Parts: sequence; structure tokens; C-alpha cells
Amino acid sequence: MAILNKLSSYSWEAKGVLTLAAFALEYGEFWLLSVHEPTDPLAKSLAFIKRVPVLTKPLSLKKHKNAILEVNNLIKVTLQAIKAIFELEKFTSYDTKDVPALASTLEHVPADVYWAIVTIVAIVTQIDCLTTNSEKEQELAQFGQKINIILSKLRKQISLCSQQIGNYTEQVEYNKTLRKLFQTPTEIMEVLKVLIFWKDTPHAPIYDGATKTMVSIEVLRKKEVFLFISTLDITQEEFSLLKPIYDKTKSVNQYKILWIPIVEEWNDQLRKKFELLKSKMPWYVLQHFSPIKGFKFIKEEWNFKKNPMFVVLNPQGKILHPNAYHMIQVWGLDAFPFTKSIETMRTQEASWIESLVININPKITTSIKEQKYIFFYGGKDKEWIQQFNKFAGALANDVTLKDKKISIELCCLDFEHQNIVSRFWSGVESLFVTKMHMKTNNVTKEVQKLLSYKNESGWAVLTKGSSVILSGHGNTILKIVQEFDKWKEQMVKNDLEISIREQYEKVVKITHRCSHLEIPNVAGKIPDTIECPECHRAMEVFIKYKCCHKESSLNAANGGDH
Repeated sequence: MAILNKLSSYSWEAKGVLTLAAFALEYGEFWLLSVHEPTDPLAKSLAFIKRVPVLTKPLSLKKHKNAILEVNNLIKVTLQAIKAIFELEKFTSYDTKDVPALASTLEHVPADVYWAIVTIVAIVTQIDCLTTNSEKEQELAQFGQKINIILSKLRKQISLCSQQIGNYTEQVEYNKTLRKLFQTPTEIMEVLKVLIFWKDTPHAPIYDGATKTMVSIEVLRKKEVFLFISTLDITQEEFSLLKPIYDKTKSVNQYKILWIPIVEEWNDQLRKKFELLKSKMPWYVLQHFSPIKGFKFIKEEWNFKKNPMFVVLNPQGKILHPNAYHMIQVWGLDAFPFTKSIETMRTQEASWIESLVININPKITTSIKEQKYIFFYGGKDKEWIQQFNKFAGALANDVTLKDKKISIELCCLDFEHQNIVSRFWSGVESLFVTKMHMKTNNVTKEVQKLLSYKNESGWAVLTKGSSVILSGHGNTILKIVQEFDKWKEQMVKNDLEISIREQYEKVVKITHRCSHLEIPNVAGKIPDTIECPECHRAMEVFIKYKCCHKESSLNAANGGDH
């Protein structure tokens, strides 16, 4: 403890080596004097002071031979242990996420150095006992056993860390090669070969769902390829999204879909599950029962999580969209062939809500096309829905509006089938994801606002045809429709849109509520900060986990257990 206190300002590695150095100075001097004592008077005098002759006389050496060997062996092992600790210290330039074994190993360094120092102290004590011909001796066996265990563990950890560093370095080089391929025009099959197999490409690794045969990767030459990347947990809804796209590719032969299943480690059960899924797919399927080479690249570079991705590649292997899956959820075939430029154009349109509500019922579809005003609303609180239905209905039937030939229709999503509600919010989430990294504009704010109302007591959106006029929290919008009589005259002078927006701004200023935004666990990079759509400050970050106890995979939908 005195040594540790004296070296308290040093790192643990330095504590160990300084203690060893101090001991080496004493121990080295002891044996050096024993060599020169017979011929050098000064060495003889110093040796006498250091009690060297007590241990180095022939009879003493014979008597203490085993004890001296034990001391020497323990010194060597302790030196090797400290060297190993220093070797590990060289690895600290790597991140522990890249070299996982490093984290736990470094945690043990203080304890390992502590035992090295304790062992050195025990050795010094034993030498002191031997040079003074003491009756007592320091027992070293327990220290030898402990330091040998530490050395063995350190060597294993060094070997494991070296292996992981080798794998990491190889992965870095692989990622660099793959990134370069995606940026440099080449044949798309060459890009896919590197992404999936790296070097040895099987003769026929692709299953053609249309002909039920195995084919070469050459079938993708000069084609625009949609990479459908997912785990084996594919839902019926996800399958249904791709079917119209496949039907489109049959008439436009330039485009092909290739499913790449992401499985970390295959087993018999997963193979059976794969075969069942494969049998239902009419498009191309990668059949490769080894982890694909680009597994880490897809997870880390493309930020693949458990949800599907839809990567769009041109015939030269260039990425036209890193993940068009959410665009497909929102616009379907209207966004074909799902390039980034089409997404940018679509997300800037004021009619963004049309894709979310167009298929609710035939009446709504007609009203949208006839450019009528429509209140879409819903929420978790049935009482709020009843209140809004009452006051919004009164507003819609007001004589003043009828005189101005203004027609307002009401569409409560929660009065519709639950599947419609789920599809609506799924579409809102997907639309938000497509806009997440884009420059904030009015459309982005409206989508974000609407998503923040998903789990609120109530919410409402007013549109004119497919153009959004206003969206707001249930309490805010309810207050506006309740107080229609207060701003009715203003509406007569101006028009409905201007008046209701002005009223909204007034109500928002005198009410306060927190904005909550739940971001789905989607493939792709989640932004570090998101601006609040109402006050424009950076929103605080929370993490929420959710389970609905539902099994909705394609397997379950085809007869599996629910």
C-alpha cells in the first residue's frame, strides 16, 4: 500500500513497471556484486554491506538452491505479466466496439498490476529472509500460482484481441473496397459479388421464384436492381407491399427484385423457415446458407436494424436510394422506380396527406378529388372524439358556411376499421422517415406534428382536397371549433383558411403541452437532434420500448401459431 500511495499519480501500467524497475536495481546490484566480490576490493566492501556473502557462499547456495530458483522463476513470470499488460496497452488506440475483448481485459489491469506489485514485495521479503539467515521464510507458492494464472489469462486475451483487431482491420479494408465499388461505375454483378460473397461466388446462388430454378448472378447484368434486405420475420403486409412492384417489373424487364435474407447464423429451423418464405416469392431470392460477407457493412454502414430495407441500384452498381422502403409504404407504385430525386419531389408536395387517406372509403376519395374541406381526426380518448364530432359537426352545418357555399366533411379514423388506423399511422411514420434528414419546411413540420399526436387523447387535420390547411393537438382544435361563433364574423370578411389559421395561432399562444415524438426503429441513421415543430427548440431525447404481444409474420399468417 505504501508503494501504491507513492505512485498514486501514475497509470496502473506505470505503477507496475516502476515497482519492477526499483526491484531490478536492488536485485541486479546484489548479483553483480557477487560476481566482482572476489577480485574487486570495493565490490567486496559493498557486498559485505549488502549481505551478499551470506547467500553466495557455496554452502549457502547449496542450502538455498531451491529457494533461489523459485525467486528467479517468479521474477521472470512477473516480468512477463507486466510486459503482457504493456502489450495490451498498445491496443487501447482501438475502440472497444471494434475489439470487444479489450473492454473486459482493461477492466482487470488494476487488479493484475496490484498482484504483480504484491508478488514483487513478497520476493523482496523472501530475499531479505535468505540474506539474513532468518528462521522464517516468505511462502511464495500462492503468489506464483496467482501470477501464473494472470499471465495465462493475459496471453489468451492478447491472442483474442489480436484476432479481433485482425478481423476489424480486414473489415475496414473490405468496407473501403465496397464503398469505392458503389461510387465507381462498374457491373452491378461485380458489386453484388463483393457485397455477398467477397471472393468465391457460387455457380448458381439465386433462386428464380418465377421459374422455380437456380440461376447465375449474371441474370442481373445491366439491370436496375431493388435489393429487398430483411430478416426471416417478414409480415404479410411487407410481402403485400412488394407484390405490385414485382408485377410492375414483369412489364418493365429492366428492373429486378432480389431478396437478401439477413441471418447471422443458419440452422435447420431457419433453413426450413427460409424455404417456406422462398416458395411464396415470385422474385429473385439469394440462397446462400453462410453469413454474407457484407453482413457488418449492411448493419453498420447502411444502419440495418430488424426492419426491411429496399436499396435501389442502377446497372453500374451506384446507389440511387439507400432505403426506399418508407417511400413505397407512403406512395407505392406512384413513386416507381423509387429514386432519391422522386422522393425529394414527392416530399415537397403540399398534397402529402393524400397517400395516407385516399383509400379510407369511396366517399372520402370523391371528396378529395372534388377539393372539398375535410376534417380527419381521431385519438385515444373516446370522450374527446365525441366532443369533437359534436362541435365540428355543428360548425360544418352552420348557416354562415352554407351561405358562403363552404362544405366541410368529417372523417373519424377511429370509426373506421382498425387496419385502416394502423395503416394510416404506419404511413405517417414512413413519411416522417423519408423527410427526417431533409431541410425543414412547412410540410416536414406538419408531418412531424401529426406523428407527435399519435398517442394523444385527440388530434385533427383540416384539408382542402389533398392540401393540408391545418393540423393540431386535440384540445387546441376542439377549442377552435367550440368557439366558432367568436371568429365567425372574421371568416365572413376573409375566408375559412385564413381565419382558422389565425385562430389556431391565438389558441396555441395561451396553451401549453409537451410534444412527444416516437421514432420507429427503422433502418437508416436516426438524427442526433430533432427540432420541435411548434417551438423550434431541439427536442429532448428519450428511449421507449414496446411490445404488443402479436405475431404477424408471413409464416403465422399462413397457418402458424398466433
